[in-house]
Amino acid sequence: MVKEPRPGRVKTRLGRDIGMTNAAWWFRHQSAALLRRVVDPRWDCWLAVTPETEGLNSRIWPSHLNKIPQGPGDLGARMARLFRRVPPGPLCIIGADIPGITRQHVARAFNRLGDHDAVFGPASDGGYWLIGLKRTAPAPAGFLQGVRWSSDRALADSLATLPGCRIARIDTLNDVDHAADLIRLRSE
Repeated sequence: MVKEPRPGRVKTRLGRDIGMTNAAWWFRHQSAALLRRVVDPRWDCWLAVTPETEGLNSRIWPSHLNKIPQGPGDLGARMARLFRRVPPGPLCIIGADIPGITRQHVARAFNRLGDHDAVFGPASDGGYWLIGLKRTAPAPAGFLQGVRWSSDRALADSLATLPGCRIARIDTLNDVDHAADLIRLRSE
């Protein structure tokens, strides 16, 4: 999932710390590096873009990748829509603001969907950087509704929308939301 990297429209919490232009610059370069690391012939890679018109027509994103609009709503509504709209089969959605994601992480998530209904890649702040569904049955009613996004409850709230599902977790990674996250990233 990517946003068109325009100042004031992407990474606004980070932008309050380092300036909106710097935050947009960071996101643009982070997203490009992420795509170089995770595109792999073992899976199809789609870019879920927002805003719709700018994202679908952007020259920033690689032209060889499929693009699909995220559509309206909060993060949960947008992700739930992607799980319904992308062609059948296991699907993992990742955020673009996690510098540590590698092909191995994505492969591990798809592997865990072999014997689980869902998989999450937790973030150290209580959110998550990856959500995947096996998609052998429709997602439960209420899937990703009522989640307190951008809080330390996002993962727990999302797990609660998958009652009765076999859920796996993979590696915990760090996302970048504030200047302190960039400082921690440099020290790592």
